[in-house]
Order: sequence, then structure tokens, then C-alpha cells
Amino acid sequence: MAPMAPGPPTAPTARTHRIALVAFPGIRAFDVSVITEVWGTDRTDRGAPAFDLRRVAADTTPIPMRGGLSLLPDRTLTWLDHADLILIPGLDDHLTPAPAPVLQALRRAHTRGTPLAALCGGAFTLAQAGLLDGRRAITHWNLVDLLRAHHPQVTVVPDALFIEDDNIWTAAGTAAGIDLCLHLVRRAHGAEAAATIARSMVTAPFRTGSQAQFIERPTPRADRDADTLAAVREHALRHLHEPLTVADLAAHAGMSPRSFARHFTAATGTTPLRWLLDQRIAAAQKLLERTDLPMPEVARRAGFGSEVTMRQHFAARLATSPRAYRTAFTTASAPEGTEGSSPIAR
Repeated sequence: MAPMAPGPPTAPTARTHRIALVAFPGIRAFDVSVITEVWGTDRTDRGAPAFDLRRVAADTTPIPMRGGLSLLPDRTLTWLDHADLILIPGLDDHLTPAPAPVLQALRRAHTRGTPLAALCGGAFTLAQAGLLDGRRAITHWNLVDLLRAHHPQVTVVPDALFIEDDNIWTAAGTAAGIDLCLHLVRRAHGAEAAATIARSMVTAPFRTGSQAQFIERPTPRADRDADTLAAVREHALRHLHEPLTVADLAAHAGMSPRSFARHFTAATGTTPLRWLLDQRIAAAQKLLERTDLPMPEVARRAGFGSEVTMRQHFAARLATSPRAYRTAFTTASAPEGTEGSSPIAR
């Protein structure tokens, strides 16, 4: 089942965005680190937005975490009333009960319309609060059956990186938490802001939520295929402005289209066509944010061929139009026509 289409992006504002990391005993240190790296590092000197990340808990007592670490909360749960986004880390023991005040505060936040995002086993916390009842959610592939067994009212999606339902985001394990965090930055602040943070973290700036969690590579042949397919993806990104087709990419790989599609999906968790369209949308987003190029030229450079085609794909994938996206995310940092190289250069 494909993830629900996300809502339209929200327009960025000049004020600092307030981000809440909800903490209680049992949360995973890795997820805390991911949230802190994305929203807790000042990158405004590189053009990234300003964030105010707060560690929110029932009280300000230090919270122990696995590995001899501890987290010092700097705000109590009342601060959630001021948050623009609330993040819930995963759990070391996925059945750890969250404190009742935390669950109550999360329910109130959702009623107010504040976006909630859970990384990995954080979906169990949202389920404890009853916030996932009758909604679709994802967690680590190895926890899908456990979530279903303990929270049968939740519609558990078996294989995706992250999904959204009614302003509640859930993500799969480990790296998918990074993907979701960058996606939330991209959705609120634009593709360039997310790319700036991803470059700083030395991580991929863009993986779609619909991509499969688990990719099997059991043989040396699969590794060789992965190297070949990586070269094909690099070639595609260098020539994204050209009218590439899946057949073109298969020929570059020296495979038949059917064989290429099968190996590509096995190596990346997504189909060649979906991957190509995602890269074209990402390229168009960057051009819309950073240049004043006319819409037909943006469509040409991103490889859509026509403004009409680009508009159709924006509507299907982003629930907005290219013009509305530009209005929301245009920055004054680049004069018209300054993007002389490949539109996807990072």
C-alpha cells in the first residue's frame, strides 16, 4: 500500500521555528541524536532556517538513556503549547509505557493542530495515546507484528520509510528517522534548506516515504549490480534535463528494460520511473526556490519537457502547483539565471 499523499508545503516564516523533543525514560539515544543534529545545530550562516529545539519532559529531572548517557530537559510539558512541531523518539523497549502526563499532552497538541512526528518505535507512544486509532502508521519492519498485536486499532502499513495521516507522521527504523526529519524540514522550509542540512550531515538529501524499508543484497552479483546501478543513477542526475526514459537508463546499464527494472527495485526499494520522477521534482523545487527562471525553463531543466507535465506531477506528489511552491519558498539569494550547471548539483 502506498503512503498517503502529503499535504501542501507550508510557507516558511522569518521567525524561529519552535521544535519540541518529547523525553521520558526509555527513549533511544540514537533518535535523540538525529533530532538534535537536524534541528539543534545552528546552520543559519549557511542559509538554513533558525530553529529553537527544546527538550520537553514532565519535569526537568535528568533522564537516563542506554549506554550511560542522560538527557537534561530544559522545558516542561506546558511548552508544547508553543511548539510548531513535536517529535517523539523511539524506545529501547518498544512496550515501555509513556507517563500519563506525556500522553495527555500529546493528545492536546494534536487537538490544537500541532504536527506530531514519531521516529521508529515512537509509534508505540502515539498508539498508547490513542492517536493512531483508525489511522495509518509505520514502524521498523521488525516491529510491525508487535505494533499490530498490541494496538489492533492501528492500520499498520507494512513497508514504507515514513507516512502521514491527519498531521501525524511515523517513520521506520534508524536511517528512516533521518529521512523523515529532512522531509519535515523540506516541507516547511523548502528543498534547499533540507539539502543544506543533509550536506552538513553527509547524508542523502532525498528519499521518498514510499521507498521500501528492507533491501535484500544476498550475493556478490547483487553488489556488482548495485555498483552498476549507482553509476546509472549518477549518469541520470548529470543528464536530468534530457528526455531520459527507463529504457535509456536500462541501455546505459547494459540490461534489458525488464531486467533493469527488477534489479533497480531490488537495489533501491523503488521503481526506476518513480525514482526518476522524484529526482525531477527535487530539481524543479531547487530551481523554483533559487532562481527566477520562467516556468517553461524550469520544466525543461528538470526534464519534464513542458510546464503542463511539471504541474501535473507537482499536483500528484506535492499537492501544490509549481507557482504556489515558488511563492511559498522563493529566496532572494540567487539572481535570475545563476544556476548554470546541473539543476540537481548539491
